[in-house]
Order: sequence, then structure tokens, then C-alpha cells
Amino acid sequence: MKILLIRLRQIGDVVFTTPAVRALRDHFPDARISYLVEPLAAPIVAGNPRLTDTIIAERPGGLRQVREDLALARRLRAAHYDLVIDFHGGPRASWLALATGAPRRIGYEVVGRSWMYTTRITRPRALRARHSVVNQWDLLTPLGIEEPDPARWPTEMPETAVAARTVLGRLSDAGVQPGDTVIVLHVSAGNPFRRWPEPAFADLIVRLVTDRPERRVVLTAGPSDRQAVDRIVAAADPRLPVARRAAIVRCGEFDLAELRALAGRASLYIGGDSGPLHIAGTTAVPIVALFGPTLAERSTPWRDPALVAENVDGGPLPCRPCEQRHCVPGDFRCLTGVSSAQVAAAAERALARSAGRGWPAAAGSSSPAVARNV
Repeated sequence: MKILLIRLRQIGDVVFTTPAVRALRDHFPDARISYLVEPLAAPIVAGNPRLTDTIIAERPGGLRQVREDLALARRLRAAHYDLVIDFHGGPRASWLALATGAPRRIGYEVVGRSWMYTTRITRPRALRARHSVVNQWDLLTPLGIEEPDPARWPTEMPETAVAARTVLGRLSDAGVQPGDTVIVLHVSAGNPFRRWPEPAFADLIVRLVTDRPERRVVLTAGPSDRQAVDRIVAAADPRLPVARRAAIVRCGEFDLAELRALAGRASLYIGGDSGPLHIAGTTAVPIVALFGPTLAERSTPWRDPALVAENVDGGPLPCRPCEQRHCVPGDFRCLTGVSSAQVAAAAERALARSAGRGWPAAAGSSSPAVARNV
């Protein structure tokens, strides 16, 4: 049996399909399972041992995009898939699903595109307090696969040895010592509606490291907001004692594979609802997740509930959750209402519950402080 899975676009959405990948492999142990993904999120599934192969859907734009998609459609049709599952449902994804010519194509019931699938699953448009993994899992129900369980089918992103060596080397060069309490602080989000204010991040750093000499904070940011790190460091640095200013670690940018290796070996990860949060969720690192316009019930990391996690939000608001197209109050109160004191308190709780996780001495260390794949 040959199966094609399709999930284009966002990093977090691709992460949230990985429990389904594992369940499909369990259900069809002898199947050839391929995954069609765009370049940005490809590292998440490229090394997944449950997949037979990964197919990259390039996005060059313009007329070249048309040529690329036609060539891709011919390639997919020539593969003779028996089953296609479209986790995306967008115009491009649904057309590619149809182009495969597979006798069974499962997708969402979408106005104008439902006819492209042989099996259609209802997807309510209302924002619900229902996890994204569960929403995507609905597409597996026609196959007789049981209900999702985060302990049995967590999100996954395999670590690469190259990324692990690179991260450990860069942090060592930056002065991070074995046994240090390394806190990863991701300070950006591709969606401006999900960005916690920079002054709050600066205040959080001061709260976390001023009186704790064993702590080091590694700031990370996505390509859309690289300068945020500079601004936050500039705001926090003068407020720290001179002896503690080295607690802020800056060692360049991390790609997705490196971010996964960094999170997997850290003592704590703090960040908003974005792709990096969900990459961190594929490891055992304790997490403090910040939610503004989105709900933790929908987007909290999907993994074993026994792992340490704290969710922080601005509380109930009449405009929350929202479609993230226009802030009705105009002040982004769902995020500005989250104080650095709240986040610092959640961080202290998470660290206390996971005492003993220190930075390892070397890649591949057998120390119990090193997080392994969930």
C-alpha cells in the first residue's frame, strides 16, 4: 500500500501531524508512507523514521510556480498512491491531492473543493477549544484508527547528530558550562498577534537571572524578527548587575534542527504559540507557553502529560480566541495583560518540578540531564 500525506505551510501545523504519522505507521506497518511538505517545515519530517520518504513542494512564486506544480503533479500521479490524506485543505494542497489520481482521497469538507476528495470530513469554522492534533486526527477516523493519546502518540521531530554537535559547540564557545541551568527564551513569532511585548521579555530576563549565578539565558528569534534579540538585550543589560550580564548568551541564529537540539538539552523553554514552541514540545524540556489570541486547549504542546509544562495567558476575554486579523480593542490586551511576574512565577514552578536538568558536557552524553526523544 502506498500512502501520501499532505501538509503545506506552517511549522507548528506540520509538527501537529506527526502523531498521525506514527499512528498510520502502527496501523499500516508495511505501507510506503510519503509526506509532501514545503521547504520551510521540511526539517520537521525529513528524518522521521516512520516515513518512507519526504517530497518537497517548492514555492518559487510567479510563472515558475505553475511549472513546478505541474511537474510535481505528474510526479505524484506516476507514483500511483492508493491513499492520500490532505491535512491542509488549502487550494494548492487539495489540487495536488486530486492530481495524484489516488482511488481514495481523504480531506476536509471545504466549499468549492470538497469534490476533489472521495471521503470528506466536516471541519467547523468556529474557533473551538479542541486541540489541533485532534482536529487533524479526524481525517484518520475513516481508517478505523482509535482516538489520539498524547502519551502514546506525541509530536515528534528526530534530533540530528550534526545539529547536536553544532549547538553544544556554539554554547561551549559562548561560555556555557556543564551543569549550567540553560533557559531558552524565544522572543518572536511570525504572527504579530502572538508576540509578547519586548519590554516584558527584558523584565523577565532580569527576574530570572539577577540572583541566580547558575542560570544562563539563550535568546532565539525567527527570521521575521531577528532584531528583537538586540533590542531586548539592550533593554535588559543595564538593569543587571555587571557580574550577571554574561548570563545572557548570544551565539547567532539556530535553524530548525539546531533549535530542536538546543531545546532538547535545555533546562527550560519559554515562548509564545509559534512553530518553535511546538518543536520544543517534541522534546522532554520543561515548557512555559505564552498564549494570547489562541487557546492552550487548542495549541499546547502535544506530548506525555507527565512532562513538565506551564501555560500562561491573559485570562478570559470576550474577544479571545480571535481570528488574528484585527485586534478589536486595539491594544492586544490578550498578550499585554500577561505580566513578566506571571511568567517568572511559572518558570520557577517548572524549574522546581524538573530540578537536575543541567547543560550536558558533550553531544551524546549519557547523563540523565540530557533530554531524549519523547
